[in-house]
Amino acid sequence: MKDLLLTTIRQALEEAHPYRLTLRALPKARPHLILAVGKGASWMLKAALDRYGEVPYHLTLPKGQDALGLRAVFAGHPLPDWESLRAAQEVLELLKGLSPKARVLTLVSGGGSALWCLPLGISLEAKRALTEALLKSGASIREINAVRKHLSQVKGGRLLKATQARLHVLLLSDVPGDDPGVIASGPFHPDSSTYLEALAVLDRYGLAFPEARRVLEEGLRGRFPETLKPQDPALKRLSYRIVGRNLDLLKAAQGFLRRQGYRAVILSDRFGGEARALARFHAELVETLRAHGLPFKKPLFLLSGGEAQVQVRGKGRGGRNLEFLLALYAHLQAPLYALAADSDGLDGPSEAAGALLTPEVWNLGLDPRPFLEANDSYGFFEQAGTLLKTGPTGTNLNDFRLLFVD
Repeated sequence: MKDLLLTTIRQALEEAHPYRLTLRALPKARPHLILAVGKGASWMLKAALDRYGEVPYHLTLPKGQDALGLRAVFAGHPLPDWESLRAAQEVLELLKGLSPKARVLTLVSGGGSALWCLPLGISLEAKRALTEALLKSGASIREINAVRKHLSQVKGGRLLKATQARLHVLLLSDVPGDDPGVIASGPFHPDSSTYLEALAVLDRYGLAFPEARRVLEEGLRGRFPETLKPQDPALKRLSYRIVGRNLDLLKAAQGFLRRQGYRAVILSDRFGGEARALARFHAELVETLRAHGLPFKKPLFLLSGGEAQVQVRGKGRGGRNLEFLLALYAHLQAPLYALAADSDGLDGPSEAAGALLTPEVWNLGLDPRPFLEANDSYGFFEQAGTLLKTGPTGTNLNDFRLLFVD
């Protein structure tokens, strides 16, 4: 069963590969410029260059990722760095210099919020510190990006406003609901959030950050322009398509499992909330299935996606998928096989994509409580010997959870 879990995620990632998804969605017209950013950007760009031949391009990738022989700027993720600032400045200048007749193909995937970072009214150091605090606060990606967009010269549609060119955007979605205004903080898309909402996020999670608050308050008073809004005429120059999403990954896994003769149910592609609460929900569903055979007939696989959050209080290591799996272990009354991983290959600030639960983990008798108190899910699964390490996968289609109930 362990091998089947691993084969399923590998098969799903292959079927939802960004090269394949991008190649079938490329527009017919050859662009004058290609911009590519994010964890899936190198494969997306390779697909475009294989289709169009030589085209000027700008590629921004997270440090440590394979550029596939292409010229790239390698920038910080999940926290922006000076290379993030340089990349954003270069892209902004490229777009400013284009005529209204120019066609730009933009390839956007998750991670772009950190990779293109040009702060508005605050220093890069302040933006880094605020980003780190938001990521540890338990805020949703929509809330985090509402703040980041209002402290940026390029996010929240500001790059579209900065150019006269026509843009066609292809997106790999790593956010629940697949809102293009949230993916990579929507550098070319309209934004429904406001300065007031960004301030409310800081209040909600008890984040002081006076420098950032000052800018948001001044924006509220009109000193800084709002982000791009849905009625803006600049949107007439924008077309877009979401070429890959979490549901594609889950459907690929479901199809593979069904071909192997198993029942497989997709619960949702947009589960959010705190990872521990999400684990409790899954555990209670498992126990109901075991006790009553409801709401599905067992044996079967349960698939789910989306993006949970972790409120970090301890000093351990791990990400939302590892935390989910550790909490699932703590809540379950009996062993089962399960896998949880980030499709990009890196779960939070660790080198693991995620981990597996197997009956052998229960046999070790490890107490999950001290690991949960320390937010040290990585340490737990390192001791259990079931960490899943893939390295960067070259894509980002959000989280992947797979449980087998018999």
